[in-house]
Amino acid sequence: MSTTTATKSHAGVFSIGGDIPVNRLGFGAMRITGKGIWGEPDDKEESLRTLRKLPELGVNFIDTADSYGPEVSERLIHEALHPYRGLTIATKAGLARTGPDVWIPLGRPEYLRQEVLLSIRRLGVERLDLWQLHRIDPKVPQKEQFEAIAAMQKEGLIRHVGLSEVKVSEIEAAQKFFKVATVQNLYNLANRSSEDVLNFCEKHTIGFIPWFPLAAGDLAKPGSRLEAIAKKHNAVPSQIALAWLLKRSPVMLPIPGTSKVKHLEENVAGANIKLSDAEFAELSELSKK
Repeated sequence: MSTTTATKSHAGVFSIGGDIPVNRLGFGAMRITGKGIWGEPDDKEESLRTLRKLPELGVNFIDTADSYGPEVSERLIHEALHPYRGLTIATKAGLARTGPDVWIPLGRPEYLRQEVLLSIRRLGVERLDLWQLHRIDPKVPQKEQFEAIAAMQKEGLIRHVGLSEVKVSEIEAAQKFFKVATVQNLYNLANRSSEDVLNFCEKHTIGFIPWFPLAAGDLAKPGSRLEAIAKKHNAVPSQIALAWLLKRSPVMLPIPGTSKVKHLEENVAGANIKLSDAEFAELSELSKK
């Protein structure tokens, strides 16, 4: 079985917003930028090669943000993949950057609109298929942020809307203004603090995009059961963590990121691993402790 076929059959397909089918193993484009997610990558050509490899491997969902670089990730995606035949490019806004590793929530309506228009320009599209509010700004009334987003969707600048790092109550509040198509929260085998949000998303067929998806923490230490399961599958612990995510829920859309072709191929291979029900249950119990 080829890698591409395996990715499609094992990872499966999810329809974002009910009308954009994507293979469930996506790609996070944060790491194709410089250190501290700031500026150009150290090896631009390798970043471009990594992006161009995605369609070949059956990865057709790419997640980025205006703040990655800032701007760098979107520009590289355009350079490598435009006009995106068969690809869905999702982006985000709502975080301002003032330096490496500095992220400041900024949800003023005029800023969100400016960033949507700039993302459209940088990506070279007429509208954004999936645009996500990177953070709800605590200094701006939620209603103002949600009204601005709803207006941009009505105007045709955004097709589907997502949220990032939110609670169930915040999803429900946003749903009064627009349909929430995706939620992007920190979630992985070692950190399941968003379990209630994932369950809500599954119940309402909302795509759940776990960021930092490959982390396994202490579960992957030498001699651990995770390591033993990985060896059984001729894999590394991060691949097992990815396989666990894909089995956890049909709405799960992991987006492991890298700037290296070799690491990308390794991640895609993780989608080919089929955990047994017993292995999945054991890993689930381990991660609860």
